[in-house]
Amino acid sequence: MAQAIGVDIGGTGIKAGIVNLEHGTLDSDRIRVPTPVGASPQDVLDAVKQVLDTLGVSESRLPLGVAFPAIVKYGRTLSAANISKEWIGFEAEKFFEDGLGREIHFVNDADAAGVAEVRHGAARDSRGLTIITTLGTGIGSAFLYDEVLLPNTELGHLDRNGESIERWCAYSAMEREELTWEEWSARLQVFYRHVEFLFSPDLFVVGGGVSKHPEKFLPLLDIKTPIVAAVHRNSSGIIGAASLAAD
Repeated sequence: MAQAIGVDIGGTGIKAGIVNLEHGTLDSDRIRVPTPVGASPQDVLDAVKQVLDTLGVSESRLPLGVAFPAIVKYGRTLSAANISKEWIGFEAEKFFEDGLGREIHFVNDADAAGVAEVRHGAARDSRGLTIITTLGTGIGSAFLYDEVLLPNTELGHLDRNGESIERWCAYSAMEREELTWEEWSARLQVFYRHVEFLFSPDLFVVGGGVSKHPEKFLPLLDIKTPIVAAVHRNSSGIIGAASLAAD
């Protein structure tokens, strides 16, 4: 049975699991620990070691993929929206490989989620441009054209009144400002209509923690593009990172 390990590092939690590569499902429990306060490189590495130990795969030779909430180019992290600024311009892939004593595949977290949904989820067999958005601490995005990934799109950082639009309409904004589903959906509508106008996608897929409750907000959105919840919900990043590592 083909398997790989996926680790998904987010602004609030670090999750990991063993992935069945044929079916795009977890062959293990999903292990989660809180992201360390400040999310400095050493603290995040220690937390990743903790989830791998708990999973029982610290010495495993299975392929290992790590998804991370930043622009990732050639193993280097170039942004840091919800993590320590130490990650900006940081040789992250090498840092994790040295710290874990093994090779890894390192990728943007939303891109990993997008790959999972195209290979095994809501965007399977989709044609044209699929845009996956992950609604959580921030807003991540992944563009897949005829199932080919265009990496490092950052739709959460579209400008709104001089700041990133994710500050206003990510799931964390709903929690922070105690918005109703209707109030929050009205903000999402502004975001999705703007993205729709800019890119004319064929499908939106919504992932992240809030994708557990699609019935609460998707029917409230009035846009032309079909919009559906991610099949793998909050495990998409784990599954996509593992899939890319196995490539």
